[in-house]
Amino acid sequence: MARAQILVIDDEPIMRDFLEEALVRSGYEIVAVADGTAGLAEIRNNSYDLVITDMKMPGLDGLALLEQTKKMQLDTAVIIMTAYASVETAVKALKAGAADYIMKPFTPDEIEHVVKKAIYERRLENENRYLRSEIEQGFNFQEMVGSSAGMVAIYDQIKKISQSKASVLIRGESGTGKELIARAIHYSSPRRDKPFIKINCAALAPTLLESELFGHEKGSFTHAINKKIGRFELADEGTLLLDEISEMEPGLQSKLLRVLQEKEFERVGGTKPIKVDARIISTTNRNLEKAIEEGRFREDLYFRLNVIPIRIPPLRERKEDLPALAQHFLKKCTLENNKNAKKIHNDAMMQLMTHSWPGNVRELENCMERAVVLCSGDTVTSDFFSFSARAHHAPAGDGVYLPENVTVGDAERILILHTLKKHDNNKTRTADILDISVRTLRNKLKEYQIAGLLDDSPKESEAP
Repeated sequence: MARAQILVIDDEPIMRDFLEEALVRSGYEIVAVADGTAGLAEIRNNSYDLVITDMKMPGLDGLALLEQTKKMQLDTAVIIMTAYASVETAVKALKAGAADYIMKPFTPDEIEHVVKKAIYERRLENENRYLRSEIEQGFNFQEMVGSSAGMVAIYDQIKKISQSKASVLIRGESGTGKELIARAIHYSSPRRDKPFIKINCAALAPTLLESELFGHEKGSFTHAINKKIGRFELADEGTLLLDEISEMEPGLQSKLLRVLQEKEFERVGGTKPIKVDARIISTTNRNLEKAIEEGRFREDLYFRLNVIPIRIPPLRERKEDLPALAQHFLKKCTLENNKNAKKIHNDAMMQLMTHSWPGNVRELENCMERAVVLCSGDTVTSDFFSFSARAHHAPAGDGVYLPENVTVGDAERILILHTLKKHDNNKTRTADILDISVRTLRNKLKEYQIAGLLDDSPKESEAP
């Protein structure tokens, strides 16, 4: 964690020196100035986690400085110091938005305690602000793009299961958006204002993973110099996401099973049971059934985790969502990189539609970000694309004519009908070339026919 930046404002040199020495020794970075005017200039020009200011100073006093800081809508915490103690002054400072109030004289331990508390509360408020933003986004499914049958079914499932406490197992290839689905479940649930805690089970060695999950007591192992709160405790009354659960080693699986059964655990090196109420959502891109057969995953744990299964289809199985996803990432990456890209060239969209996307939605996002960064105009072309070496493209573009300013939907329809015609209306072959399911192809043709964009449904041909 970065060292907190603290601004000290006091017209007495001895007090500035005292505070600087005490707080630097506690691990903070300090800037000290002699009056409120200089302090206000520092606040305007630099970012501080905390301001410690004297109440009575020539010119701009502590309360006026506090008021100016709040007007700037900064999230900087302010502590007021004074030698003129009174209940009225303290109440006035706190009502004006001060994080705390301390009377002179005070000891280094006293100021360290007040500072530590103020910085903790500031960071907590920042986390809560971020959490509220996440709640709004997650609940409205703003990042979940797609109207394919598979995704609509997942949206409906989220709405149904979010109100329960049941464990959820989300399965899907890497890059399909498993964490996004987990967030949507949490932020649509009654636990939405409680913590959403995640841990990647594949990223840590077993001993470290155990400590991260359950915490540890001071002195429980060589480097345990302090007590540590684990992810289960942090997720109490909220949701714990166990990402890539298949990578957890069998010994730790047994301890996890006990927590799920008993709703309690002990910290590493501890003996006191700790009760916990955390909803468990797990994700995996592995075949857990095969792992069970091979003895790498406990079957009883699997049943505990797999109460509600969700499978996220890979992007190649929902190509009808690709144009909307591409446009979504175009807009997102344009804003994030301060670029001017506004549209995707027809040929570029064709190339996106015929790519196999082994990296799924994550690969598409990376592809669009690269294209936006390299694009100097307002139109992204296929020249800016870079695909995975293990990917392939279906043959496309041969004989396909796209009129000027064609829409994404029309481009998709033209590609489908061209490929179908080229392969003598063989739906199986066409679906295979376009990396979509035969059902999706049939649904598309039915949509075109209903919309009057297709006179007659092409004669059925399934033979290879």
